[in-house]
Order: sequence, then C-alpha cells, then structure tokens
Amino acid sequence: MIVPTYNERTRVAELIDAVLAVYDAHGIDGELVIVDDNSPDGTGAIADEAAGRCGSRVRVLHRSGKLGLGTAVMAGFVSASAPVVGVMDADFSHPPERLPAFLDVLRRTGVDVVVGSRYIPGGNVKHWPVTRLLMSRLACLLARPLTPVRDATSGFFLIRRDLADGVRIAAGGFKICLELLIRSDASSIAEVPYEFVDRTSGTSKMTIREALGYFTQLRQLYGVRFASGARRARYVRIAAEPGPTPLARPAAN
Repeated sequence: MIVPTYNERTRVAELIDAVLAVYDAHGIDGELVIVDDNSPDGTGAIADEAAGRCGSRVRVLHRSGKLGLGTAVMAGFVSASAPVVGVMDADFSHPPERLPAFLDVLRRTGVDVVVGSRYIPGGNVKHWPVTRLLMSRLACLLARPLTPVRDATSGFFLIRRDLADGVRIAAGGFKICLELLIRSDASSIAEVPYEFVDRTSGTSKMTIREALGYFTQLRQLYGVRFASGARRARYVRIAAEPGPTPLARPAAN
C-alpha cells in the first residue's frame, strides 16, 4: 500500500502499525510505502522512526516539497515491489481492515482494479457536512461518461502493478484513481463498498484550487477517452460482504 503524507504526524505511526497488523492477521505478504512531501510538522521523521522498528516491510520516501498527491502515488508505485499496489489515506478515513476483502475480490474475480466505494450499497460517509457530500457526489456524476465506477474520485483502491507501471499522469491533484482508470490499460474493475469516516485530527487537504483543478483533469481525461475510442472497462459491483459468489452486478461496457 502507498500512503502519501503531508502534515499527518498525529496518526501516521498508528496507521503503520494498523496496516501491518492487518497483514499479519490475514497472512498477507504486504509492504507499506510512506511518501512524504517534506511535511513541516515532522511527519517524515515520525514515519522513519516507525519504519525503523518494522523492518523491510515499511519504507519512507522523502520528497523535496509539496509536489502533489498524484505524483506521490506514482513515486510510491515505482518504489514498491509487490505485484498488486494500492493507495490509502493516512488519517484512517480509509479503514485498513477492508484491505483483505479488496485483495480477496481482486484474486477471485481476476479484475485489474478494485475501487473502494462510498456510493454503492453497503458504502457510507460519516461526519461530512452536506455541502461536502454534495460536491463529492457531483464530482463522481461528472465522471460517469468516462467510467461506470460510482465512486470514481475514490482514493482507496488496488491495481495490478504491471498496469500502473509507466502510466503518464497529467493530474497532480487528488483524483489519481480516476486518472489510472482512464490512462492505464485496465480492462476490468470491481467496486467494493466501505465506510468513509472523515478525519478526527489534522486538516483536510481539499482546497478551492484542488476543486477547480478537477475540472481541468476532467477535460483532459474526456479527451483521452473519446479521442482513443476505447471501450469502457468491464465493471462488476460487489456485495457488502463478498461471499462464495461475489459478482453482484455486471455492468455493460
């Protein structure tokens, strides 16, 4: 898993311990890459200390400044060695305990990407003001002509490493999942529900500048999608608790 950080000192060490505990409890041979954009609050040093007691399963990449979430994720992918890579936030808004279910879906369905979704049955958002929720739902709606994924702005997902390698992204902002869905060669996607819980410490990274940048990103991705004439990826929606037959709803390409 790749965790981009900027001013996340209050919970980054706790997150490292939580993710490794999930790996151990479920027999996952996983690694964790923290990518810190020179956080002025000392996040990088705290992550280094935590990594030092965790061995080779945790690495910390230090970048020169706040260069953007998208490029941080791609730097983490380059550093990772696992055949499946993923992204999650450092503030526990993305629950580590959902990782085994995501990985299980990817293995059993054979899809290229598993997207954690707030906006399919079984998913939920807690502690967001109504205006923030409406903006998020609008952002996803604007992306629907590009992908059948209901939560295309999700920051919690897994992707097969070979598909992420070499992708040239044009967005330095928040919506790296959408960028990869359109710019990679992923041909199949599963969407799995989870409950998003807004941060209880620190401050949100969402700004007006980031929100406006999303419209620029959409314009670029519409050009990529419709200039290439590529078909949309095969899509399946997964039940809240995947069972022996988890394919709840296949969708048209």
